[in-house]
Amino acid sequence: MLTVRDMNVYYGNIHAIHGISFDVQKGEIVTLIGANGAGKSTILKAVSGLLRSKTGSIEYMDLEINNVAPHVIVKRGLAHVPEGRRIFLRMSVLQNLEMGNYSHHAGAMHEGLENAFTRFPILKERRKQIAGTLSGGEQQMLAIGRALMSSPNLLMLDEPSMGLAPILVEQIFDIIRELCESGVTILLVEQNARMALSIANRGYVLETGNIVATDTAQALLEDEAVRKAYLGG
Repeated sequence: MLTVRDMNVYYGNIHAIHGISFDVQKGEIVTLIGANGAGKSTILKAVSGLLRSKTGSIEYMDLEINNVAPHVIVKRGLAHVPEGRRIFLRMSVLQNLEMGNYSHHAGAMHEGLENAFTRFPILKERRKQIAGTLSGGEQQMLAIGRALMSSPNLLMLDEPSMGLAPILVEQIFDIIRELCESGVTILLVEQNARMALSIANRGYVLETGNIVATDTAQALLEDEAVRKAYLGG
């Protein structure tokens, strides 16, 4: 579904991503793990068109998207839930969700809202509430719900558990697993490497812009070096 080859991304003179290549197959949960600053978020931004790879190719559903505008990429079925949620804090829950449908025809709005409210009943209850007054967990559900309004085939999630209490982390990861079971392929960036690997099919380990290991999620969980570096021993 997603094929990245020889991605190189720069911030000015800083070489952030060093010629990496990876794949995401339909129906998988694939996770990128690594320390802060390893380049995980940068990769997602490059895939979604917010940054440009200087070399190589990014193919989604067999179409090159390396120089495609972000809104066109969304329209093609690839959605990105950014780090920090980035919801519209002064808008209502309903208005946030409606923004997720901006690239689709108006007729898809009702279906999208019904799907979002079915998956996240709390959003229906709070649809008139200002988004900035929601709890952290509710804001994360809103960010995911907004992305789902575009009916994505591939959903990229950047640090969905950030700042959440442990019980809410469990809930968010249950939602991610359910999304995959419903047919949405997932590319997950997550600081909580153990949790990410517990639901993923495969993982890639990043260090300073390089992929240093890749394997099945179970193999990475059992890898001594990975355990020591990212899983707390």
